[in-house]
Amino acid sequence: MSATRAADAADFRGPLDISRAATVVLDGRDTVVGWSPAATALLGYSPREAVGRPLSAFLAPLPADGPLPAASDRPATPGAPAPSGPPARPGPGPPPTGHEIRLARHRDGHELLVVTTLCPLAGARDGGGAGGGAPGRVLVAAELGELRQWESRLALLQGLATQSPVGLAIYDTDLRLTWSNTAYEREIGKPLAEYLGMRADELYSGGRFVTPGYPSTLDAVMHHVIDTGEPILDLHFQGTPPSDPGTEHLWSCSYYRLEDSHGHVFGVCEDAFDISDRQRAQQRLALLVEVGRRIGTVLDVVTTAEEIAEVTVPEFAAAVRVDIARVTVMSGELPATGGPAAMDLLRVGEHSVDPAAADAAEPLYPGPPGSPADRYPPVAYPPGSPQDRSLASGGLVLDDNVLVVPLRVGGSVLGLVTFVRSPRPRVSGRPLAHGPATTFDNGEVALADELAARAAVCIDNARRFTRERSASLALQRQLLPHHVPPQSAVDIAYRYLPSDDVTGVGGDWFDVIPLSGTRVGLVVGDVVGHGLQAAATMGRLRTSVRAFAQLDMAPDELLTRLDDLVGQPGVPQGPPSDPYDELTTGATCLYAVYDPVSRRCVMARAGHLPPAVVHPDGQVTFPDLPAGPPLGLGGLPFESMEIELPVGSLLALFTDGLVEARDHDIDQGLDALGRVLGTPAASLDELCDRAVSALVPDATTADDTALLLARTRQLDESQVAEWELPAEAVTVGRARELATGRLTAWGLEELSFATELVVSELVTNAVRYGGGPLRLRLIRDRTLLCEVADTGHTSPHLRHSAEDDEGGRGLFIVAQLVQRWGTRYTPAGKTIWTEQAFPPAEFD
Repeated sequence: MSATRAADAADFRGPLDISRAATVVLDGRDTVVGWSPAATALLGYSPREAVGRPLSAFLAPLPADGPLPAASDRPATPGAPAPSGPPARPGPGPPPTGHEIRLARHRDGHELLVVTTLCPLAGARDGGGAGGGAPGRVLVAAELGELRQWESRLALLQGLATQSPVGLAIYDTDLRLTWSNTAYEREIGKPLAEYLGMRADELYSGGRFVTPGYPSTLDAVMHHVIDTGEPILDLHFQGTPPSDPGTEHLWSCSYYRLEDSHGHVFGVCEDAFDISDRQRAQQRLALLVEVGRRIGTVLDVVTTAEEIAEVTVPEFAAAVRVDIARVTVMSGELPATGGPAAMDLLRVGEHSVDPAAADAAEPLYPGPPGSPADRYPPVAYPPGSPQDRSLASGGLVLDDNVLVVPLRVGGSVLGLVTFVRSPRPRVSGRPLAHGPATTFDNGEVALADELAARAAVCIDNARRFTRERSASLALQRQLLPHHVPPQSAVDIAYRYLPSDDVTGVGGDWFDVIPLSGTRVGLVVGDVVGHGLQAAATMGRLRTSVRAFAQLDMAPDELLTRLDDLVGQPGVPQGPPSDPYDELTTGATCLYAVYDPVSRRCVMARAGHLPPAVVHPDGQVTFPDLPAGPPLGLGGLPFESMEIELPVGSLLALFTDGLVEARDHDIDQGLDALGRVLGTPAASLDELCDRAVSALVPDATTADDTALLLARTRQLDESQVAEWELPAEAVTVGRARELATGRLTAWGLEELSFATELVVSELVTNAVRYGGGPLRLRLIRDRTLLCEVADTGHTSPHLRHSAEDDEGGRGLFIVAQLVQRWGTRYTPAGKTIWTEQAFPPAEFD
């Protein structure tokens, strides 16, 4: 905009002002006797051409109908561009009071609409009547469009002064108020006359600017605008208006310098718009975003409840309490429905910045002492309290400055959230600068309902996880060994750590299985995956290993049978049809059998880590045991390895959760485990604790951890008697003599009769159906073991003979005389064994 147009735009003199309007002086007969330069500019006639002619030569009444002359036929102002578009017919309303709209004829022939008004001159009636040529009236005229534009400016100013919601104020160079509009008066709460001349910082004594990068005081901001002339826009000012002394408001303020027509600075203008409602809406939206970001970070009911309390204080409330049903906290179950009496609540989350607000809610009835959840005190609310009414109705309850919102999921209520606001939020005796209001409005009630709904979803997710984890842990505890009985072959110690709460229960397991001949089976395994299905799969595998081990299978054969079992559910070549089938694919297992008589250990593994062997001198090795494929793949063989272990050797079986972590690989974990196991310890339990502390320092991992330590023993030679006999008929008598003689030496004469029968039957079967040489072995351990080995591979079967059968009753008789009996196969043949309990005196 040019300087000329800027000055014109700033000229608020009316178009009919005598100083700028077209002025015509008329005598009593409406003859022109005077013609101003503005009239020449408007109509094009010079004073010489106009004076002496009748006014009707220039102005005519406005026609009732017909086309109006185009306002664009000539420029309204010399040198200014002509307006474009069709001419504007006068508005439907009447012309301004005292004004008349007339049709004017320009010197160049075009017509235009003008507004005129007449003003009589004092004493002109007499003069006009006598001579007719004396001045009698003055007519002023202006274009209609210019008048309309001027009236619009006046209406705009009037609206800003009386109707605009934006507060306007003018301060002089001393920053004293000289004028304000109606909106500003409403903020102050007084008429303008009562605060005229006051300074800005006196009107808002406690306010400050909060926009970063600008001064914080009104005085500094206004002086900056006056000194520099640079306007400042959208500056946020926070303070308490005199009309609302108990509430803090926020305004968007703009400042610009005021100058007169000569360029002299005389003040600064302030316009301010209250954006408190917009700020509160933004804060509510930001709180919802923060709730979505901070609540539900972990699948834990208590942690989620604590997050609710922390994220809403002090932005939304001065104190927050979160009460969750006991069954939801402890086991992840849904609470029973049936009113407040059926809801057993625990206080699991509480946060407050104002002790007065924390005590503002209804008093609590503390629950009974000795609660199983000592960390979370049980609470009960008195009848008629907001919490009691909320539980009874299932809806939110607003009672003065207390808002109670139920945590609803479907048709169940998991608990309550109580938001409390103190009448005067204070911290350390001082009012909160950004604290919430003292009561909850409708928008805040809706926000609280939304917050509780989001929190309820997070708590329900955590509840479901807690329930599944509790079920998985219960199943896992039932499936894992609760107690390992003493073994003659080895000393045992073990540790089991479930995975962390985020990952969930895994499928690691271990077991110690007593076998025939005082041998012991050691097993450790891992199922890929976590959760209830992994725990159930682990139980299937552990039970199967125990069943196969009782058949005295070699380790490689046992893993082959186990692999076949895992692959049995019909896993197709393509994607699995049953999602549970693929859980077992990838399971690993290590199975070892130690014989304390021969000190030989046979082991095989299916995709599992090899064991660690610590020799009596402290040397640690990891045998190069053939890996074998993980269980469930099928088609690949398993291989066994046999090693001899000196007495006092340590065998360590473990899962990858012990040696593998995010911050190091398996090799580093194996090295660390070797260093711990190679260090002498007072007991195996102490060594287990050292290993777990060193490799799992925080006692939580992303995978289950199982560690089984077995220190080897050897049976004393005096406990074992073994003879090699030919496969002849006379051998039966010789075997009975040898057995009874050894029992006499051991002081077990009471077992001689039964043992003679057992030896006689087993040796007879070996002579008849097996091959020589035969081996008879007696072992005096926790029970009396009798073994007869031959080179045959036929397995004896227990039969129930008919009355007329002459034989077939031998094994039946043996089974009645012993606790257990069975057959195990070896590369050289088979061994039939029996187990007898000692007499009561010997047992004691």
